[in-house]
Amino acid sequence: MDTAVPLNVIVDNITEMNELFTDVALGDGVAPLLVAMGTLIIIASLGIFGALTLGAVGNLFTAN
Repeated sequence: MDTAVPLNVIVDNITEMNELFTDVALGDGVAPLLVAMGTLIIIASLGIFGALTLGAVGNLFTAN
């Protein structure tokens, strides 16, 4: 059960990170807008690079 301790630390860190991001997202000023725009940028980049990766993998298995 040596893996239980690092896994516990990872879960605790994710829980704490969610609390900190929630505090920032519900803050004053432009902080909620910055969090929303950052989220959109990350989602868009993951989608674009995911589609490119799937296309490259698909190209490996198709005939030229």
